[in-house]
Amino acid sequence: MLPEAVRRQSPRFGYNPRGMLWLKAFHVVFVVTWFAGLFYLPRLFVYHAAATDVLGRERFVVMERRLFFIMTLGAIAAVLFGIAMILNVPDYLQLGWLRAKLLLVAALVGYHAWCYREMLALRGGGGHPSRWYRFFNEVPALLLVAIVVLAVVKP
Repeated sequence: MLPEAVRRQSPRFGYNPRGMLWLKAFHVVFVVTWFAGLFYLPRLFVYHAAATDVLGRERFVVMERRLFFIMTLGAIAAVLFGIAMILNVPDYLQLGWLRAKLLLVAALVGYHAWCYREMLALRGGGGHPSRWYRFFNEVPALLLVAIVVLAVVKP
């Protein structure tokens, strides 16, 4: 059951149902962009860690840097559109599912930062074995399932 304030769609910040649909649409677009990078970057780490030739490693450094930039733009835009939706209807913060989702998004931001540290470690010749990155690559999939279930089912 939704709190009364949410059912009324609080007029704070000039609530506009059509505007909220636009915010949600762009939020989803940028979440997809972000996750595409979160799924592919650790896969690049697998190949980078296994690369033995200098040219191959240099190529992975460039690919990782470019992908990280694009996925960071997606992350920033996804978060900004998410914040805009909350500002549009701040009473949604009363809902437990949204608070749980925001905690998982914070974990996702932490994973994003962890990817950056791993990228720098590989660039410097360090990092983990490729097998470790295969497991590291599964983390965003688990977070995605949990976040989508919370956002769609709203338990």
